[in-house]
Amino acid sequence: MDKPALRRHCLRLWRTLDREGLSQQVAEALVPWLKKRGFRDILLYHPLPHELDLRELPQLYPARYYLPKVAGEGLTVHPLGPLAPGPFGLLEPTTEAVDPGILDLVVVPGLAFDQEGYRLGHGKGYYDRFLATVQAEELGVIPGALLFPRLPRDPWDVPVSFLATEEGVHPVK
Repeated sequence: MDKPALRRHCLRLWRTLDREGLSQQVAEALVPWLKKRGFRDILLYHPLPHELDLRELPQLYPARYYLPKVAGEGLTVHPLGPLAPGPFGLLEPTTEAVDPGILDLVVVPGLAFDQEGYRLGHGKGYYDRFLATVQAEELGVIPGALLFPRLPRDPWDVPVSFLATEEGVHPVK
């Protein structure tokens, strides 16, 4: 299955899932892992309707949290704060951008991931370009139902180092 067909398939799968319950389970599974690793500067994301919603994580694990913002062909990093509508129907931060070099963890959403940490996104490449430039650990978050053995990939796709599902956090293979 090519990427566009797989995107449509994954969006149909997302609609069958208890996103609220899975979001809670993944957030709870993340906390012990975050504590063990001691992350202090974490890039989250504001979820689309079909993504896991981890906005409660700052109440569960104290750290400095940031959100990405689309800027041209890339992403900039902003402290949590007020949000305003941005491209693609996303709510984005209105705070001033900071150096992404301060991040020690980037939490990455996706339509699907595979066992090797490769992500199926929406096809615009924002996260791939961003992950290629940061030195932080990368954590993909996904329901187990959307974790595939192997996804189609392109040469520019950048895998994450860890995956979190409702079953817990594990390094990729």
